[in-house]
Amino acid sequence: MNPAVATLTYAYADSTAVVGPLATYSEPHSYDLCEQHALRLTAPKGWEVVRHDGEFAAPEPSHDDLTALAEAVREAGRPDRPVEPPDLSSQNGRRGHLRVLPDPVVE
Repeated sequence: MNPAVATLTYAYADSTAVVGPLATYSEPHSYDLCEQHALRLTAPKGWEVVRHDGEFAAPEPSHDDLTALAEAVREAGRPDRPVEPPDLSSQNGRRGHLRVLPDPVVE
């Protein structure tokens, strides 16, 4: 998985998809993209794609990001952390709907 470097926003009234620098905050109907998808994005027929001319670069992690990550790891590793058993009541005794099928024999 590649890091997000751009944000896609739709301007529905103008039938335009805008791919710009990575947004610093979340907005409805906007989507973060990695560089590969930011450069290759296409729009439906009748729509226009407006793309940022500069390079897309991943933002440097901030001190807050690193602190939050360290605290999450510390919390997950606590030996006294209560572990809740999974809720099996919603499975109705079934083991799941997926199964493994053998490869077909080709002669």
